[in-house]
Amino acid sequence: MLLGSVFLSAADVASKYLTATTPAIQVVWLRYAAFALIMLAVAAPGGFAQLRPKRMGMQILRGVAVTVSSILFVSSLKYLPIADATATSFVAPLFVTALSIPILGEKIGWRRWTATAVGLIGVLIVVRPGGSDFQLASMLPVLSAVTWAFALIVTRMMSASENPVTTLAWSAVVGCLVLSALQPLTWQPLTTEALLVGVFIGVSSTVGHWFVIQAFRHADASLLAPFSYVQLLWASAFGFLLFSVLPDAFTWLGSAIIIASGLYTAHRERIRARRVTGR
Repeated sequence: MLLGSVFLSAADVASKYLTATTPAIQVVWLRYAAFALIMLAVAAPGGFAQLRPKRMGMQILRGVAVTVSSILFVSSLKYLPIADATATSFVAPLFVTALSIPILGEKIGWRRWTATAVGLIGVLIVVRPGGSDFQLASMLPVLSAVTWAFALIVTRMMSASENPVTTLAWSAVVGCLVLSALQPLTWQPLTTEALLVGVFIGVSSTVGHWFVIQAFRHADASLLAPFSYVQLLWASAFGFLLFSVLPDAFTWLGSAIIIASGLYTAHRERIRARRVTGR
């Protein structure tokens, strides 16, 4: 999980670097093109028949949601410190709680609702609406978290019938196709540097997701939850080394509140799961 957070943070930092000269949609397209090629290469030895989904509509829906989330997050990196964008994106598990009611029909107790509300207060502290430093771009990682939460719920809905490799491959291919269709809107010629950085982003993010998947295969989600937040530390370190920017006190305070809310939500989810299974 720790290795996964390093690679994912490296991909985000490289994305921020590239957005200074390249449109965000093009940056995300480079990432997904490399992602799709890697996934297809991984699947080739076993035959592409293994990638045939049992719920194609759900796979396409998830792929679109993940792609939109990526576009929104990378777009935010052009304007925001990477630590701020990363911290705000951690609110996604709280949005999963809220969206589980209308989509999955789950009943949410007052404790998880309270954790969600407290987490949103943490977001407000990071974003600081109405303050002199506020900008509309601060809402982009929030919207990214909402769409990512929706993608997580879709993943949960089809987890019993689809294997992770199929889901990853379809996310890569769907994302690549959607982004390819959008390229005429912002296309500009790519420099050799941009192409190389784009390939690095694709490889780094793919490797990062692979490590995360392996972690979840060998340990419970509740155990891994605290380690996922280490990504904020890596993002802060990379942001300082490459952009000479450190998070301010408001970002650290808001991040601590968001992380605490997320950890408590994971704890309550574990308790609920034990009650359901009778363990």
